[in-house]
Amino acid sequence: MSDPIESKVFDIIANDAKIDRSTITLESTLKDLGVTSLDAIEVIFDIEEEFKVTFPERDPNFDGDTVAGLIGALREALARKDAAPPA
Repeated sequence: MSDPIESKVFDIIANDAKIDRSTITLESTLKDLGVTSLDAIEVIFDIEEEFKVTFPERDPNFDGDTVAGLIGALREALARKDAAPPA
């Protein structure tokens, strides 16, 4: 995997959910991976911390989210951060 964002998100999911990284694909849902709702919240917090972004308030049910969708939301948050005027 050559995309550093995807790679780091895969690492965070594997670490927080205590699963083998090789089982994660872009098409996987968090539910497919056996990620509990508490683990999903931890994944979101760790992604926000790692990339210094904040995801918009959203439904706490992450079961239907694919890894690709999560990475897409991260890319949007990064774009908003980059577009924001300096504080």
